[in-house]
Amino acid sequence: MKYPSLLLLGACMFATGLSQADITVSGDVRSPGNLAIQPGTRLRDVILATQPNAESYWLGAAWLHRSLEGPQARLKAGVLFDLKLLQQVALLEGRDTRAALSARLYKQVERLPVTGRQVAVLDPIALEVGFALDSPLDEGDRLIYPARPSTVEVLGAVEQTCQVPYAAAQEAWVYARRCAILSDAQSDYVWLIQPDGHVRRLGVAPWNHEQGVMPAPGSRILVPIRSDDLQSPTPELNEQLAEFLATQPLAEVAP
Repeated sequence: MKYPSLLLLGACMFATGLSQADITVSGDVRSPGNLAIQPGTRLRDVILATQPNAESYWLGAAWLHRSLEGPQARLKAGVLFDLKLLQQVALLEGRDTRAALSARLYKQVERLPVTGRQVAVLDPIALEVGFALDSPLDEGDRLIYPARPSTVEVLGAVEQTCQVPYAAAQEAWVYARRCAILSDAQSDYVWLIQPDGHVRRLGVAPWNHEQGVMPAPGSRILVPIRSDDLQSPTPELNEQLAEFLATQPLAEVAP
């Protein structure tokens, strides 16, 4: 897609000699790579210069913002601490399967990077017409425009992380039940992590079932691990785990 009304602005913004910092744009865009920017350069300027494909998956685009890496590193550390605590308490109380699940989730989270993802609307049209917040970028930031996925991922208190084919108008609990949910799961809720980074807890039990919330392609559904039956529960673990998983961008190339 071209944006003729502002192409000249984009060309001037990235002119050699005017720049003071670098950012990176990757994925399904016409002009990927490192860009030198001036202080005060905003999202719209960069998007106009790199021109994301009109058919790329704008909903799943990610802005990795350097200033958020510190808070997200602390979030990750908190999740790992709670998982280790849950593992130790479960072992002491003889809940071996709970301890094994906690250890597995610990390893999964430990491998994930701290990205600094900033939740933002990165739809080029919305930015150009002013329907989205046109925020300034910092040196070292990254913009990623992924390919459209064809699956929804289910993870957490399941036998193994699984990829379920996306189906239009299918609710989150349907995807979750396509995987083998463990007895150590908290069965009344799931956490829906949409590809734009938004997180929501959804009731899925008969008494609290929330209807009409549909995962988009590339969503993640976290089946929460139970801890309220232990003497030292970790009540914030699942919410913080979902928030950290939401910082992970989609793959730039569809599998």
